[in-house]
Amino acid sequence: MLPTTTDDLIPGDLIQLDHQATTPCHPLVVQAMEPWWQQEWGNASSRQHRLGLTAAAAVASARHRLASHLGVEDDELIFTSGATEANNLALLGHARARAKAEGHCGHVITVATEHHAVLDPMHQLQREGFELTVLRPQDNGLINANALSGVLRDDTQLVSVMAANNEIGVIQPLQALSDVCKSRGITLHTDAAQAFGHVRLIRSDLGCDLISLSAHKLNGPKGIGALVKRRGVSIQPLLWGGSQEQELRPGTLPVPLIVGFAAAADLAHADLETRQHQLSVLTNQLWRGLKSRHPQLLMNGAHQPRLAHNLNITVPDVSGNRLHRCLKRSLACSSGSACSRGKPSHVLQAIGRSRVEAEASLRLSLGRTTTATDINRAVEVIAACISQLDGSQ
Repeated sequence: MLPTTTDDLIPGDLIQLDHQATTPCHPLVVQAMEPWWQQEWGNASSRQHRLGLTAAAAVASARHRLASHLGVEDDELIFTSGATEANNLALLGHARARAKAEGHCGHVITVATEHHAVLDPMHQLQREGFELTVLRPQDNGLINANALSGVLRDDTQLVSVMAANNEIGVIQPLQALSDVCKSRGITLHTDAAQAFGHVRLIRSDLGCDLISLSAHKLNGPKGIGALVKRRGVSIQPLLWGGSQEQELRPGTLPVPLIVGFAAAADLAHADLETRQHQLSVLTNQLWRGLKSRHPQLLMNGAHQPRLAHNLNITVPDVSGNRLHRCLKRSLACSSGSACSRGKPSHVLQAIGRSRVEAEASLRLSLGRTTTATDINRAVEVIAACISQLDGSQ
């Protein structure tokens, strides 16, 4: 239920451990965007005057910087409203284009632990006549190349496997999966919303044909993302009405958001290794602190490879609803994806947790501003709530 009065609002000293839902815009990103709201307000498609040309140059610069971080050419990066739209454009757009070219709806594959921004478009393709296989991962959340090879068919056209999971943080072996797909002429898509800016993503290392990105997961603005499309990969547009973005994503380009996206990516990559080491130390501190207080706690997902800022735990024999009620005034965290609206995590259930266990789980995700003091406070708050609920049930 949404807060109805100021008394219902969360206090300002909330411990922020929900950075996989979204991140605060970095002050330097806000500063980079500021001129483009009022001073340089031109439309990047208006090439007859200075305002439009200046806006177009800003978009071109941002596109080049983002492409450079991924090791792709500028014209392979298409701006979208976020990773959800990029996923839809990649999956629906490519599957439909390929079906048209080949004269039939083929076979598509994804993984049970994907975000709904991938699962839902895949189910839409199923409704349109494509045959869908949803792979279950290993209990550690990972897919191996043999498992993927085992479900490929002669008519398999498209595979989608996320780079890093939005709930349990595991990093999939995309290079190995890519090798399997390439040997059969199958297009590989990855939702990299949670990975970009947190691990190095070079397209030649990943081997992916289509990559979805989002700005707001790396201290950038909400409402902007991108699809990286390898040259030669066909896509049908989902929208019509303009020639922007190679006629694949028509509409006026949001110049301030695009500038902010590039600024956030520059910042994220400038200190990536140092920041990930620091976050790994803090995440391990969090896990050790909680495990020492409550040895019954379970970690969800492989210990490695996983995102440095992710910890997902299950608290056995505790009511999930009561646990989250106990924590909500002191700690910002979640039981799963921010897009799931409080439903038990399909990700955790796909790796073997029961519905009850999934409800009593916490996704704790650290960010650029997380400190050792925050971690110590979080350990105290979470441990106290678990002790309180253990004694009252």
